[in-house]
This record gives sequence, C-alpha cells and structure tokens, in this order.
Amino acid sequence: QVQLVESGGGLVQAGASLRLSCAASGRTFSSYVMGWFRQAPGTEREFVARISESSDSIYYANSVKGRFTVSRDNAKNTVYLQMNSLKPEDTAVYSCAAARTAGWRARDYNYWGQGTQVTVSS
Repeated sequence: QVQLVESGGGLVQAGASLRLSCAASGRTFSSYVMGWFRQAPGTEREFVARISESSDSIYYANSVKGRFTVSRDNAKNTVYLQMNSLKPEDTAVYSCAAARTAGWRARDYNYWGQGTQVTVSS
C-alpha cells in the first residue's frame, strides 16, 4: 500500500510558477507509475501528466505541454510537478496518484493523495 500527500498549492497570478510535491510512504515507491490529475469544480478529473518508474517515459496532457514538468526522486519517495506560465484555466485541485501499470484514466490508478488547491487569478 502507498500513502500519498501533496503539498505546494496556493494562490498565484497568471504567469507565475508553482511546484507541487507528492510524498509517498512505503518502500515500493520506485515500482509505481506516478500520475498527476486535476479537477476543477463541476468538471471531471483530468489527466495532467504521468512518469514511469525510472523516469524514462513521461507524458503530458496537451493543455499543459511545454508549461508543466513532471519529475521524481525515488530516493526521496517524491514526485514533483513544476508548473510554469500558469493560466486561470489551470485552477483546480491537483492530486497525485500511483499505479502498477501505466494509464491515462483516473481508474487506472490505485492510490490517491488528498489533493492540493491551485488557484490562478487573472
């Protein structure tokens, strides 16, 4: 089992940057694909990015490609989401998730953090 705790959210102006962190418990973190998802009020949970166990495979949603960077440090059991050039439409609760096999859908992931709020003002 993996427990995930996100941090780093906040209120920023458009164009600013934030870095989200997701700390995982357990000794098997390096065996999980890690994903970031977001959910704005009244919308479905949306895939943002995912990173493979050894960081050799990374994917982004088109809406964040070129602005967001996902990375992980297996020694620290932590995955990161660097968000640059933030836009008001990036406003959402961001959650990290862990999966045994790579997937694009929320249901592909077995473990979830509680989420952290990111609010981007115009």
